[in-house]
Amino acid sequence: MSEASHYWIINARIPHCFIDSSLHESETILAPTLQRDRLFPCNVEINNGHLVQMMANSPDSLAAIPTESVAIVDAKQGMLIPCFADLHTHLDKGHIWERSPNLDGTFQGALNGIYKDCTENKNWHYEDLYRRMEFGLKCSYAHGTKAIRTHLDCPPHQFETTFQVFRELREKWKDKITLQAVSLVPLSYFDTPDGEEFADAIADVGAIIGGIAHMVPEFEKYLGAIFKLATARNLSLDFHTDETDDPQSQTLRRVAAAGLEYDFKAQIICGHCCSLATQDHETAAAAIALVKKANIGIVSLPMCNLYLQDRVADRTPRWRGVTLAKELDAQAVKVAISSDNCRDPFYGFGDHDMLQVFSMGAKILHLDTPYDNWIESVTSRPASLMGLSNVGKIEIGQAADLILFKARSYSELLSRPQGDRVVFRDGVAIDRTLPDYAELDDLIFGE
Repeated sequence: MSEASHYWIINARIPHCFIDSSLHESETILAPTLQRDRLFPCNVEINNGHLVQMMANSPDSLAAIPTESVAIVDAKQGMLIPCFADLHTHLDKGHIWERSPNLDGTFQGALNGIYKDCTENKNWHYEDLYRRMEFGLKCSYAHGTKAIRTHLDCPPHQFETTFQVFRELREKWKDKITLQAVSLVPLSYFDTPDGEEFADAIADVGAIIGGIAHMVPEFEKYLGAIFKLATARNLSLDFHTDETDDPQSQTLRRVAAAGLEYDFKAQIICGHCCSLATQDHETAAAAIALVKKANIGIVSLPMCNLYLQDRVADRTPRWRGVTLAKELDAQAVKVAISSDNCRDPFYGFGDHDMLQVFSMGAKILHLDTPYDNWIESVTSRPASLMGLSNVGKIEIGQAADLILFKARSYSELLSRPQGDRVVFRDGVAIDRTLPDYAELDDLIFGE
């Protein structure tokens, strides 16, 4: 199966959002599970690494497949989806938990942990960054991710090394994972004499201008500087906004207003947006209206925000820390779900597995019953927001970058880790062996 250049995957179930409307016309009455989960029984033909034909599954269509002359992969009613896109990660922070744990679990504790690991202890040298970031890429690839955007901490002493590693890994992994980078600095930095030179460096590496938005008196001034720098260099923007439970924090609304004021044409992404869920209905609705008008994409980070938000010693958290995903979606705002941090002071868990992210997100955000098209939040939506037309789709002529699960419904898909999934890249089933944690022992434990 893994080496065949021409074969059919038969008896698969594909979410309706990935099915061409012309196939819906041939649809017969579906079983209750398929109707509820909006899964379409389908057969797909793969040839020379590309998807060349799709047909509704039926006795007649199966009979038309020349089984004597082509290989057959029987999905046995398993779900088939496109490979994942992970819109918001922090590969440079990943996998340092054991050497820099956040023992009180707070946001400030996470900030302190990163500062100590990167700046005080100077651990983020070339080899350390390269191996930890590549470890994350290996995990992502094995789980079925095809595109990743990573935010990269850019203090002045770190920028050159970090972006050198990024350039090299982007080139090395270009045939497996499309890798994008975003600068992660306080927005005030773009309003300093060094801001323009920094923006040039971001443009030179082909990255995205980004930073952390805080409600400070000078915020509009900082936004003006960053929008002008991005416009002059034709760069997209990606912000960390309102990662707090304070309803007075409204940086998302202000970013949207600035996007309209400066008539910004490139894509803007805002991540976290937690405080939107703590604001009254009128305030939140007004912000969402501006977000829609400014064509801003939103990315929710359900696992990390569940972990950090409303964490108070010796008290059970009172809320889930996530943004208003359903309300944003209802207004046709593109909402993606992504992994964020992985085994670092901001989130002590994770494995760069977007199925786990989707599974946790569906439960935290109540995206189930009906699941509708929320599977797009980890596939086609983030890919679109990243400007990638060849990721997150199941279309005739596209590369056969697919994930096949034994799960026959969303309930089955989200109830087990699906460690036996099959990941196809260019029509070939890849080796899904995950890297051993011991690969990083000398970096983490000094052995």
